[in-house]
Amino acid sequence: MFSFLRAPDWETDGAAWPHRAASSFVNAGNYRWHVQRIGKGPKVVLIHGTGASTHSWADIMPLLASAYDVVAVDLPGHGFTETKTWSPPSLRHVAAQVGALLKVIDVAPAILVGHSAGAAIMIRMVMDGKITPASAVSINGALTPFDGAAGILFPVMAKVLYYNPLVAYAIAQNARDIGRIRRLIEQTGSRVHEDNIQRYATLMRRPGHIAGALGMMAHWDLTTMDDAIAALNCPCAFVAGERDKAVPPEEAKKAAALIRDGRQIVLPELGHLAHEEAPARIANLIAEVASDANIV
Repeated sequence: MFSFLRAPDWETDGAAWPHRAASSFVNAGNYRWHVQRIGKGPKVVLIHGTGASTHSWADIMPLLASAYDVVAVDLPGHGFTETKTWSPPSLRHVAAQVGALLKVIDVAPAILVGHSAGAAIMIRMVMDGKITPASAVSINGALTPFDGAAGILFPVMAKVLYYNPLVAYAIAQNARDIGRIRRLIEQTGSRVHEDNIQRYATLMRRPGHIAGALGMMAHWDLTTMDDAIAALNCPCAFVAGERDKAVPPEEAKKAAALIRDGRQIVLPELGHLAHEEAPARIANLIAEVASDANIV
């Protein structure tokens, strides 16, 4: 919406981006998408959470690529995906746009994996008929609105922050202090490696990326998510990091109970960014889900 907010630049900020050789840019819907794709086999689509990008899956992708065709994308307003025509980035809008992208690149995922807000997007995509995966994995899924007054005030505050472009500039300036980035990640209950801390810093130093994250938060509505989960017509594993300080692990249990083929998986000693902390464990879990669904 605010075209003067500088977004991450692929030639400079992305010069050493993980799996750069696997990147392509695809026009679909309202966006010019940054897409990464490696491997061969049944298709696995990875959807990151608010404020992240494909780099969040950097260590998992090669682990899955030996057996799967792995696709990761930067969400609208995030990373290196460019907005061509602005629309409010509501949950339904983002789900529809990701669905349009997958259609353009001819990807019908056998397994869909979403982290945090990405889990809400994947569930909405299934509910709206954009995709029909054989199975799904939610990693610390942000699937319920805040309780009480917070549920009213948070969306309002997010809109206030989003529609004031100076906020994005201020946050981007603060991100120049790498210590702030480390503390922000630690507050999620996770300890990630230095390379990813630097990648988060690279993105957060661009006000366009910050505006994209704020935009999603400002237009997010999870009030119908229980119905969306209940409507899932495929098995879903709801993974929860025991140390997650962003999304209470109990939310995974509640979500799993809403569908017949839902199950909760608790990962001790991991936080909100569990897939970045322990990529091998998450990759093995995804492979187990695929095996259970007879995806080979």
